[in-house]
Amino acid sequence: MTRRYSPTMPVATDATRCHCFFQGRVQGVGFRYTTRNLAINFDVTGFVRNLPDGRVELVCEGPEHQCDGFIEAVRERMKPHIRDVVRQTEPPSGDFPQFIIGR
Repeated sequence: MTRRYSPTMPVATDATRCHCFFQGRVQGVGFRYTTRNLAINFDVTGFVRNLPDGRVELVCEGPEHQCDGFIEAVRERMKPHIRDVVRQTEPPSGDFPQFIIGR
């Protein structure tokens, strides 16, 4: 796996990247907006977006404990709509200046 680091966005040594796919009734229920609003409370960057197959993709980068807390907050807030979550941990890229709703 190739690590890419942005020269304008330093990556903390304790940073991680979490890549999650949420399945269930996760589109059309405010999932992305709720996720973006929850991200404000955590030291994370990244994006959340709908996928054509009905899943929601979430990528976040930051200190490991911040990413863990953020994903748990999303799971807790949206649990009535989530059937399954697939989560992968990857090296951080430093590509994200903030947390946004992606396309």
